[in-house]
Amino acid sequence: MISTSDFKNGLNILVDGDPYQITWFQNHKPGKGGAVMRVKLRHLKKGGTIERTFKSGEKFEALSVTRQKKQFLYKEGVNFNFMDMNTYEQISVSPELLGDKANYLKENLEVEAIYLENELIGIDLPIIIEMTIAEAEPGIKGDSVSNLTKMAKLETGADIRVPLFIKEGDRIKVDTRTGEYVERV
Repeated sequence: MISTSDFKNGLNILVDGDPYQITWFQNHKPGKGGAVMRVKLRHLKKGGTIERTFKSGEKFEALSVTRQKKQFLYKEGVNFNFMDMNTYEQISVSPELLGDKANYLKENLEVEAIYLENELIGIDLPIIIEMTIAEAEPGIKGDSVSNLTKMAKLETGADIRVPLFIKEGDRIKVDTRTGEYVERV
């Protein structure tokens, strides 16, 4: 069991029967009464964030989260197929589990699968990945002075805002957390 005094960022605990990860915490001592712990928690399965306050000394069950290297192989129908890098075992993952991360999956991309008590709960992508621009409108000459952007389509079909000088076939770096253009390769 974990006490509120043992809280730290990244700790996984069970709150009201749901798995959460602590993303921020603060010990607060009001003028009256006992100390409390203010906490921001991210739901491990649904991804939402909540704020809660716990009395000092409350106990919680610690959860073990493991990570395994996987490689994205291909999309079959609506599901995405991954291969374990150690055992070469293949697993099929639904698009609901991946969410927006499915927009950045391309063949042979190495990812980390996150398991909670031997149940797959999510996939972590590399922060920066290289992608090819599949479609982009041509930039208008003379517009390069200001910081204007245009829409472009990545090789995976995802839409992204890029500077006007980016053209079809260019390789760019994309931040998978925000879905934003980083730089041209």
